[in-house]
Amino acid sequence: MADPISVLGIAGSLRQGSYNKATLRAAVELAPPGMTIETFDLAPIQPYNEDVKQRGFPPPEQELRERIRTADALLIVTPEYNRGVPGVLKNAIDWASRPPDQPFDGKPAAILGASPGMIGTAVAQYELRRYLGVLNAVVMNTPSVMISHASEKFDAQGRLTDQPTREVISRALQALADWTRWAAQARR
Repeated sequence: MADPISVLGIAGSLRQGSYNKATLRAAVELAPPGMTIETFDLAPIQPYNEDVKQRGFPPPEQELRERIRTADALLIVTPEYNRGVPGVLKNAIDWASRPPDQPFDGKPAAILGASPGMIGTAVAQYELRRYLGVLNAVVMNTPSVMISHASEKFDAQGRLTDQPTREVISRALQALADWTRWAAQARR
């Protein structure tokens, strides 16, 4: 029996009806045995301001840092806005990554995304991979989960109904479990 894996899931959208929030809910449901995914809502995170940070991390921002630190791995589900990462997600990464002791260092991570468009968040995922690489997170490369034409894959209640998409998310979560165990072994 392998050790349990705790994953912090973050959706890079604030919209309640977001396909990316729905994708994160599906990931929670599809987590393999031994993996738990807890989510963090980015809504309380304020715009990054070094003057505020100099007085200390505000409670929501400190909670985000601690939850990243204590999770075994990260699962980030990002929309794509104007061929890039949404500002709310980039802002949260900026807050969490400030010294001292930024919590992304060596943290296994996987990226998923859903979009009503054809490219399924490919550019945003590439950009996010670059940000996380700078912070020395250990980002899993495959399988890629870029859900295109998302409006056809979720029902009116936001439940992922497309079986091939559910299967690729399941494979990605199992790969994240394996990736996380590999990264833990490599650090020993």
